[in-house]
Amino acid sequence: MMSNEGVKLRRDAGIIGLLFASLGGIIGSGWLLGPMTAAQMAGPSAIIAWLIGGVAVLLLSFVYAELATAFPRAGAVIAFPKLSHGNLMATIQSFIVFLGYASVPPAETSAMVTYANNYIPGLVGSTGILTTEGFITSAALLLLFAFINMLAVKMVLRLNSGLTWWKLAIPILTIVIFLIVGFHASNFTSHGFAPMGTSGVFTAVATSGIVFSYLGFRQAVELAGESKNPKRNLPIAIIGSVGIGLVIYVGLQVAFIGALRPSDIANGWAKVSFAGSFGPFAGLASIIGMGWLAVLLYIDAFISPSGTGIIYFTTTARVLYATGNEGLVGGSFFSKLTRFGVPYIGVVVTFFVGLLFLLPFPSWQGIVTFISSATVLSYGTGPVVMMTLRKTMPPAQYKRPYLLAGGPIIPSIAFIISNFIIFWSGTSTDNFLFKLILAFAVLYVAYESIAGVGFKNLHWRGAWWLAPYFFGMWLITYLGPNALTGGTGFFTLVSGSIVLIIFSLAILALAIYSGTPNPEEAKTTIMNEVWLGTE
Repeated sequence: MMSNEGVKLRRDAGIIGLLFASLGGIIGSGWLLGPMTAAQMAGPSAIIAWLIGGVAVLLLSFVYAELATAFPRAGAVIAFPKLSHGNLMATIQSFIVFLGYASVPPAETSAMVTYANNYIPGLVGSTGILTTEGFITSAALLLLFAFINMLAVKMVLRLNSGLTWWKLAIPILTIVIFLIVGFHASNFTSHGFAPMGTSGVFTAVATSGIVFSYLGFRQAVELAGESKNPKRNLPIAIIGSVGIGLVIYVGLQVAFIGALRPSDIANGWAKVSFAGSFGPFAGLASIIGMGWLAVLLYIDAFISPSGTGIIYFTTTARVLYATGNEGLVGGSFFSKLTRFGVPYIGVVVTFFVGLLFLLPFPSWQGIVTFISSATVLSYGTGPVVMMTLRKTMPPAQYKRPYLLAGGPIIPSIAFIISNFIIFWSGTSTDNFLFKLILAFAVLYVAYESIAGVGFKNLHWRGAWWLAPYFFGMWLITYLGPNALTGGTGFFTLVSGSIVLIIFSLAILALAIYSGTPNPEEAKTTIMNEVWLGTE
């Protein structure tokens, strides 16, 4: 029987489990397909794109290290905005977070099927789109992820830790082999270091899988409520995972560019092609005579995305658990647990929503572009929440286990960069995303007005600033340069960037002003919960 009575989420997540949970999210399909996609968009300057993406996400990770240690809850990214701005903002944010999270497992299965197409033809079409057989295979893999996530979190994290050792070893081995065997230094200059210019670099950051890859750090944030010692474990897991991922991904991009034969890029970087390019690293390994490495890479093309897909299933289920547990959406329905402490309703919902994401985005790049924009939109509010809670709950009075230095500088920069990533994602992705958000917000407000708490009782004070924020982001992107955002071209890259920076700072000030003036629940949380499990 599955009931909440006497059952709670268990604090079984230690420092290695949390670090590897985040690393498991970072080292997934992104390393298998991202470097080639980034090279096609930016040429050798894709290296710069990985650095920009890594620094941007690292700044966000600093913010979440403070928040997650102060408020260690399962599905913590949902709890944070509730504590700072109330239920309405938290509910809208929970929907955006869910969109970003639930779309990752299908992205991982799409990557697995894409690589498998090299030895099981017919799973992917010539343009990289899944065929009917590919869709069915992806669905079966999603079902496998769901089954594994019915296990207790301790077992899931133990499985993920074992997979992560492999997932770290294979990329590092690949870097070393590619740098030693058949490295062509001339590839970095033969067509120019940045053949697509600045626009190519920025587009690669948002749409080639770069941001998608780094955002795996959030796994430790979502598992904060199941940590034995959040004060010590979370900063190490969050910041450490992004730092390790940054080093690995830059190394992979350098190795990939250098391993290509000059003939592979004879027609320019946008038309890079070689035998086995659907599985680029495995294909290159075969070309340079490293058949044994190609075999390992094909094996890894199953293991790495599987590990990431499994851990994202784990955290997505906990986001849904949090929406119920925090009294936002679904009530006790989403907060039901098995006797092992698993939020099983969330696992089931994640599976079916994952299937739906394979329909509008039946390719790896299509899904990860959407994920990057949606997730950055949800995580970009972290700096808003942190600065609001510092105002309403001064650190001098309410001590944080981890306090980010530098005052408002780092969170402000993190918020601005997050908005740039949404801008770089382009009009097509942002149109789809903001339409979904608008539809959800209208339906939710209508429901609460008629059958819920009533229109006047919605926490409007803390949420109204989202309307000018979302509309402004859509409008700036729509008016952006055509070559970068697919917009009308009203703004150039320079003028659009200036407008975006000013807009971001204005929204940040507005959001902080709109925060809950006396967040009693947050004060109770930081006083009573933060020291749980500390030693």
